Amino acid sequence: MSLTQSKVEAAPPTTLFLFGAHGDLVKRLLMPALYNLSRDGLLDNGLHIVGVDHNAVSDAEFANKLRDFITEQAVAKGQEPDSVLDPALWAKLEKRISYLCGDFVDGATYQAIAERIQANGTGNAVFYLATSPRFFSEVAQQLGQAGLLKESAEGFRRVVIEKPFGSDLRSAEALNACLLGVMSEKQIYRIDHYLGKETVQNILVSRFSNGIFEAFWNNHYIDHVQITAAETVGVETRGNFYDSTGALRDMVPNHLFQLLAMIAMEPPAAFGADAVRGEKAKVVGAIRPWSKAEALKNSVRGQYTAGVGDKPGYREEGKVDPASQTETYVALKVMIDNWRWVGVPFYLRTGKRMSVRDTEIAICFKPAPYSQFRDTEIDRVKPNYLKIQIQPNEGMWFDLQAKKPGPTLEMENVELGFAYKDFFQMQPSTGYETLIYDCLIGDQTLFQRADNIENGWRAVQPFLDAWREAGQVETYAAGEDGPQGAQDLLARDGRRWHSLG
Repeated sequence: MSLTQSKVEAAPPTTLFLFGAHGDLVKRLLMPALYNLSRDGLLDNGLHIVGVDHNAVSDAEFANKLRDFITEQAVAKGQEPDSVLDPALWAKLEKRISYLCGDFVDGATYQAIAERIQANGTGNAVFYLATSPRFFSEVAQQLGQAGLLKESAEGFRRVVIEKPFGSDLRSAEALNACLLGVMSEKQIYRIDHYLGKETVQNILVSRFSNGIFEAFWNNHYIDHVQITAAETVGVETRGNFYDSTGALRDMVPNHLFQLLAMIAMEPPAAFGADAVRGEKAKVVGAIRPWSKAEALKNSVRGQYTAGVGDKPGYREEGKVDPASQTETYVALKVMIDNWRWVGVPFYLRTGKRMSVRDTEIAICFKPAPYSQFRDTEIDRVKPNYLKIQIQPNEGMWFDLQAKKPGPTLEMENVELGFAYKDFFQMQPSTGYETLIYDCLIGDQTLFQRADNIENGWRAVQPFLDAWREAGQVETYAAGEDGPQGAQDLLARDGRRWHSLG
């Protein structure tokens, strides 16, 4: 599971408190992930799962609600419930699921938490804040005031913080200051579920365990890098949250910058948490700070309108301002000012209601230094790409040009590579399994450090500032791959987006 652990053992006995226990995150992702970890023998029998929320339900009602949701989702996907949830395994797990009714801002809730830890017979405790971001500081302060974050020889204390971690540089710095005021950095696990994906972790393995890559992984051979996170869904039930957030805040300083850091970081001295996170923070910190004028020139904001089928436009979605200027699509050009990457643009794009679901990194290489085919019908040779697809078809492919059989000189684009599903037997996963397990064993490699978070916000702050004063949102029809301005952004540099899918 962990990048730094060679032997996988069950996590130590721990009481795991899930704040916001009735929310979608717990139902859809965290509880299925915990079930999968239990299935794989990675949870100690001393692990206790405690839901914390303001709704008054019994332990049995809470456990049954979680079980019913998992089985209902299986049926909705055309699966047999028993193939997703083994009754015998669930029966063992639900004995360790309980519920605590309490208000997040009430000191009595935290006294009850202290009593629950003592009753469970282990001093180890993890507090997972699967709540609205407005409670992050409050819960952390309450945990600190109640003495629940004090570690000892009898047990560790850790806090997991979900995104969004702040809404701009100032708020991220304030949240970090709040957290570090009541606990140490080694107790804080700022989670980004993209880092739980096998193909994201494989970027580091592929880069640093295969000698062939290092020779050309620099500005001498790479022309530019494209990082894409395209979704076919709209905002669904998240209209209220999304309209105050937008695509930039929702995706760029966390998900997309994490992918950028994996691609662009220098080789760490070792695969320990401090070394890996240190190199990631350095490369994100090396992103060139644009002026407001440069930020406007190097960014595009888009918003989807009604398009394919009966899908509504963004402004017709529930809980969205009918005059909203919030972007559902963003494309950016960023530069990394260090020796390895000077002169290499990184193009980032993410959007909703696009033509396909596709999260990928496309590394475009410079053309051959001398054209052997000038004055022929194939004078312009297509560039070579290394494509790393994170989802849905996980794998890695390299584009090459090959001669088509026949008497004339014709070229065809061919792909060399592998799909994960063809080489590995992969168990069903939510993407949270590795991250939860690593938190339980105390491995912070795949979690963000304070400086990484703040460097990310520092890089996007010029765009936020520029858009606040200018920068109108363009429109694109649902089912298209973003507004025309996104195509123009690359065309000005003599480039084009790699085809999705």
